[in-house]
Amino acid sequence: MAAATGSVPAVTDLFRYPIVQAPMAGGASRPELAAAVCRAGGLGFLAAGLKTPEAMYQEIRVARGLTDRPFGVNLFLPQRPVADAAAVAVYREQLAGESSWYAAPLGDTDTGGGEDDGDDGYEGKLAVLTETPVAMVSFTFGCPDAGVLRALARAGTVTVVTVTSVAEARTAEAAGAAAVCVQGVEAGGHRGTHRDDPYADRGSPGLGLLTLLAQVREAVDLPLIAAGGLMRGAQIAAVLTAGAVAAQLGTAFLVCPESGADPLHKRALTDPLFPHTELTRAFTGRPARGLVNRFLREHGPYAPAAYPQVHRMTAGLRRAAARAGDPQGMALWAGQGHRMARTLSAERLVRTLAAELDEARAALLAGPGGTAAAAAGTANAAGPPAASPQKGEPA
Repeated sequence: MAAATGSVPAVTDLFRYPIVQAPMAGGASRPELAAAVCRAGGLGFLAAGLKTPEAMYQEIRVARGLTDRPFGVNLFLPQRPVADAAAVAVYREQLAGESSWYAAPLGDTDTGGGEDDGDDGYEGKLAVLTETPVAMVSFTFGCPDAGVLRALARAGTVTVVTVTSVAEARTAEAAGAAAVCVQGVEAGGHRGTHRDDPYADRGSPGLGLLTLLAQVREAVDLPLIAAGGLMRGAQIAAVLTAGAVAAQLGTAFLVCPESGADPLHKRALTDPLFPHTELTRAFTGRPARGLVNRFLREHGPYAPAAYPQVHRMTAGLRRAAARAGDPQGMALWAGQGHRMARTLSAERLVRTLAAELDEARAALLAGPGGTAAAAAGTANAAGPPAASPQKGEPA
C-alpha cells in the first residue's frame, strides 16, 4: 500500500533489497510476478502500458490480494503523432506476405480503440491511481506535467520518470519527479526516450548504462534507479557504487515461472539460435531491443517511426506466430545480458541476487585497503550506497 496521503516515502523505504523488477508491457509483468518480488524483499511492478484503465485496476486489486508490501505501476505517456502516412502504407504493403503466411490480417492503423488508443487510456489511469494510490508510479515515453506529479505526491506516491539522456533527467527534475530511472542502451524492450526522433537511428543509438548513470548523477539531485542489461548481483553492486540507489531488472525476471511471457519467448532467451539483440522498429514503430529473429532481420531496416501505428499493424501477426509456435515471427524483447538468464522462481532470484550483491560488496571491502573484518560487518547491508555528491562537487 502507499503511504498515508500527503506523506511520500523515500525510494529506499519501499524495499529491503535494492532490486526493482522492471515493468514489462505485453503480459510478462503479471501480479503474481510483482507480488513474489515484493515478498522476497524487492520492489515489484505492474505494467499498465497497452492496458485499459479497468484492466490496470483489476491487476492492482489482484496484486494487493497477494502481498501487503509496496509495489509500483508503470504508465506510458500519450504519444504525439510523428508517423509519415505514406511510409506506414509502404510498410503495410511489405508485411502483406507475413499476413498471408500466418493467415492473420494486419491491424487497423487509423483507430486504436480499447487497450491501444493513441493516448493509452492515460487520463483514466491517472484517475485510478490518484483515487487508489500505489507506492510508486513510473512513466515511460515522456515526462508528465508538474500538476500530475504533484497530485500523485499528494496521494503518497513516489513518482519516477524513465530517462535516456541528461536533458530528459533535467526535465524530470524540473517537473518535480521524486526520482529517475536511468535506462542504458543495453536494456531490453522499448527505449524510454521522451521524443521519438527517427533521425537518431542513423547515429549512436544511445549511451551505455554506466556512462549515462555518471552523467545523470552529476546533472541532477534526484535518486537514480539504474536499468539496462543487469543480470547478476555484482552488476547491481557496480551501479550502486556508481551512484544509483537501486537496480531495475527486466530480462532477468522474464524466465521466472511467475512471468506471463510466452514460453517460446522464455526459451529463446538462452537458445543458441538467438545469440544477439538489436534495437528495431520492426514490431511497434518505436525503437526496442529484442532478439534478432527472421522478422527483425527482414523488416527492421524498413520499419518507419510510427508508434503506435506499427504496433497495431503487427499485433495480430505476433499473436498468430505465437499460436503457431514460431518464435521467428514474435517480438522477443530482451536486454543484452539475456544469455545469463536463470530459470528460478522470482523469490529465489531476488534472494540469489541479494546474496551475490553481498558477496560483491564484501569482495570490494576485503580488497586493497579493506579488511575481512570490515567486509564481514557490512556484507549483509543491502541498502543504497553513500549519498551522491551534489552538482558541481567531485565524485
